Amino acid sequence: MSTRLTTGGRLVDRSSDIRFTFNGKTFRGHEGDTLASALLANDQMLVGRSFKYHRPRGMVASGAEEPNALVNLGRDNRHEPNQRATTTELFNGLQATSQNHWPSLDYDIGALNGLFGRFLTAGFYYKMFIHPRPFWKHLYEPFIRQSAGLGRAPDPETRDPDTYEHFHAFVDVVVIGGGVAGLQAAKAAADSGAKVLVLEQTAHWGGRAPVDGGSIDGMTPGDWVNRTVEALEGMENVTLRTRSMGAGVYDHGYLLGYERLTDHAPFMKGPRHRLWRIRAKQIVTATGAIERPLSFAGNDIPGVMLASAMRDYLVNYGVVAGQKTVVVTNNDDAYRTAIALKQAGVQVPAVIDARQMGGGALMEEAKSLGIRVETGRAIAKVKGGKRVTGVAICAMAGGGAMLEEIKCDAVAMSGGWSPVVHLWSHCGGKLTWDEERAFFRPDPERAPTSHDGLPFVTVTGSANGEMDLKSVLEGADRAGKTASKAAGGKPRRFAPPKGESAEEAPLRPVWLMPENAWDDLRMKSWLDYQNDVKVSDVQLAAREGYESVEHTKRYTTLGMATDQGKLSNINGLATLSASLGEEIPQVGTTTFRPPYTPISMGAIAGEARGEIFQPIRKTPMHAWHEKHGAAWEPVGHWRRPYCYPQQGESKHDAVHREVLATRESLGLLDASTLGKIIVKGPDAGRFLDMLYTNMMSTLKPGRCRYGLMCTENGFLTDDGVVARIDEDTFLCHTTTGGADRIHAHMEEWLQTEWWDWKVYTANVTEQFAQVAVVGPNARKLLEKLGGMDVGKDMLPFMAWADGTLAGFPVRVYRISFSGELSYEIAVPANLGRAFWDRVVEAGKEWNITPYGTEALHVMRAEKGFIMIGDETDGTVIPQDLGLHWAISKKKEDYLGKRAQTRNHMADPNRWQLVGLETVDGSVLPDGAYAVAPGKNANGQRNTQGRVTSTYHSPTLGKGIAMGLVHNGPDRMGEIIPFIKDDGETVVDARIVSPVFFDPEGEKQNV
Repeated sequence: MSTRLTTGGRLVDRSSDIRFTFNGKTFRGHEGDTLASALLANDQMLVGRSFKYHRPRGMVASGAEEPNALVNLGRDNRHEPNQRATTTELFNGLQATSQNHWPSLDYDIGALNGLFGRFLTAGFYYKMFIHPRPFWKHLYEPFIRQSAGLGRAPDPETRDPDTYEHFHAFVDVVVIGGGVAGLQAAKAAADSGAKVLVLEQTAHWGGRAPVDGGSIDGMTPGDWVNRTVEALEGMENVTLRTRSMGAGVYDHGYLLGYERLTDHAPFMKGPRHRLWRIRAKQIVTATGAIERPLSFAGNDIPGVMLASAMRDYLVNYGVVAGQKTVVVTNNDDAYRTAIALKQAGVQVPAVIDARQMGGGALMEEAKSLGIRVETGRAIAKVKGGKRVTGVAICAMAGGGAMLEEIKCDAVAMSGGWSPVVHLWSHCGGKLTWDEERAFFRPDPERAPTSHDGLPFVTVTGSANGEMDLKSVLEGADRAGKTASKAAGGKPRRFAPPKGESAEEAPLRPVWLMPENAWDDLRMKSWLDYQNDVKVSDVQLAAREGYESVEHTKRYTTLGMATDQGKLSNINGLATLSASLGEEIPQVGTTTFRPPYTPISMGAIAGEARGEIFQPIRKTPMHAWHEKHGAAWEPVGHWRRPYCYPQQGESKHDAVHREVLATRESLGLLDASTLGKIIVKGPDAGRFLDMLYTNMMSTLKPGRCRYGLMCTENGFLTDDGVVARIDEDTFLCHTTTGGADRIHAHMEEWLQTEWWDWKVYTANVTEQFAQVAVVGPNARKLLEKLGGMDVGKDMLPFMAWADGTLAGFPVRVYRISFSGELSYEIAVPANLGRAFWDRVVEAGKEWNITPYGTEALHVMRAEKGFIMIGDETDGTVIPQDLGLHWAISKKKEDYLGKRAQTRNHMADPNRWQLVGLETVDGSVLPDGAYAVAPGKNANGQRNTQGRVTSTYHSPTLGKGIAMGLVHNGPDRMGEIIPFIKDDGETVVDARIVSPVFFDPEGEKQNV
């Protein structure tokens, strides 16, 4: 039975008494326990069931690599599934339940699947669920959906009561991992003056060293760790964070960190989790190594555990997994577990060593304690069901013929160690196979590189394949100094600490035990504990032609569980390589992707929930609009006035009034939401020439030019007016909904394709309020405000000028989206409301009328101006809209140019923009299709066009529309039928010019 010893446990406070429940049963633990150690202390060996066969599962590891001990934590609005018992710190009142069973953990009807294991091999679902076809929808799919998933999802009606936050940090060096390697690397970097951040995913510093023993500078590792942490805490340039995981490494020194702030104390105030967004000049990963299991029959029975995990539970928590523990190994490290157990008073019936000659000094020490050592031997199979009862011993070189049965209640296994290379690999770091020690380790010649082509990630400690204290500390000191130097520091010439640990004999790579195991043993030798992937499954995949490791992974689900193959990957790769008759390096590895371990959805969302999930963006004049009865329209994240209905007035009537008032006298529009992006630098003109279809580099300072922007696929994505501020500076206006997207589009091309161009961009949309003064009396109003000459000669159409109006600093653009005399006036955002109020007051003389987005749309449609999102839908190119004049014939290239020469794009039969007027003067339905004779291959009516924009024009007193029609410009005056929403009613419309109002442009040029 598993129990807690009367002594030992360096991390637990035995004076404290913590009560918690598991599956409704109350247990006791101590402060410092994990849920896993507390369950083992109470002899709760069975903690879950596997995914496919529902086999009994117990703890196999002691950290984040644990695949079995996944539990539901909490209840009601604090319920959370799939939490690892091995990383869950115990607290008073903790409630946990096991997963993936019915009706109970001890008696799970799903275990019947094991009886059909011979038929439920790798890929059985691909072969079984395709016949007969009707079964999929009515039988297979409902069954699979019912069976899929682990744990129970939280009730969708509940709301998470906890809070989460994001935190941004900028440092010289980040060290990931707080073991002795990470601490020494941090100390070496900090001594050089570098600003250092250290992240340690557990609650304690020191990693494995305090458990595994040895000495550092004549001290125990634990004492050295305490002294070093104290020194680091006293340095102002060092930040230390425990319970913080390095989740992912990305380009340009960007790192995600995940900090668990109150998981261990849920009644503490403050955020529960914090997502760190870190920019570092250099990253040092000291993430350690993970012990590998051995593949032998029954290696999944509760009580079979990694030797290092068993040592962790003993030394850290004073807990043992059994009273009689057999140790099986292919390396010397497992002897440390045998020695520790023996010295703690636990029986160790035997150490089973697969190596014919056994181990080195540690083996001799074990023998001196009276521990029996059997070399050249293997475990044929573990006996037991819900817990270990014994092991059958056989020759390693045989097929599994039992030589002896040893009674025991626990098995400690060790198949060697695998460096944790995930973070190194996230950003392109390559690996090399270490044949002698049988693991992949980082290849320093192929490190992740930054924008300058230089490495920005360094690996140290056992994560770099350094497995003894001496080399760990020397390598860590070197890594810290290298990182600080690369970050601009001057490393100090201090000698590294001196580490001493027992010398170890070489391991023997063992991927199957015994090496010629019979078929029935291979069918019970597990690689992936959570997904029930066996050695025989990988061998079957190889026989069926799945030679790529990525294909084998998906065919067998090896490494696809919530632990992402931390324990299973290397054993699975080796099994595949043996089956294919290839060397392991030739088979390769699967892809490591962030995050290293799961991150809560709350941490990802941060504070973006409830009202601020998608914050409403407001212009400086928002309160004025609200006070004056604006009917709101969502535009991107903004709320813009749709119209301003007066008392007793419908929205339709309000729009009618606003259009006529603007056309006849004076209108006022809040245009602050339009995107404003500064593009600056010696290469700014060259850059904009590539982004826009027309030439921007020839634009003179003080002038504006309308431009179109396409995607690399040639489709129109945005439009707007570009103003040239000076020789190196442009201001690009975008659509309201496109500002953030276009800014990101610019940055993507600058950072990935034209990274050497000297260009800087800044999104200043919210730094300025912008007011459109529109109508025949617009100039009179500005002249009344006074301060600058806005006459036709001083400020012609498509020009801009800086100055003052009514004492406000302004930039005035002489542009028009309505076809009227129009000025758009930009003022600093903090002056926006005051300027608006002043304009409203001054405009009363001309019955100034604020108008909303719908009046804006009506007036632009009357003028035939396109609207992104109406006339475009992601499939429209500028040529479809008759905008050939906005495409430069002088430029060699722009984004989308080559795409627009493809056959489909240059097809003369593409639908093209025209104006539409109904014969009866009515308004066409938005999106209505124009039908053509005949039907297509699907039996649907043929179409020849569709409506893109449609309005009632108050100016013209009739319905007008714009649309895309087959050969439209060549069919002027032709009447074509459109179908209403009911699919039956026909409305006839005449094809006309899309410019309905003032086709000569006289009103805007006045």
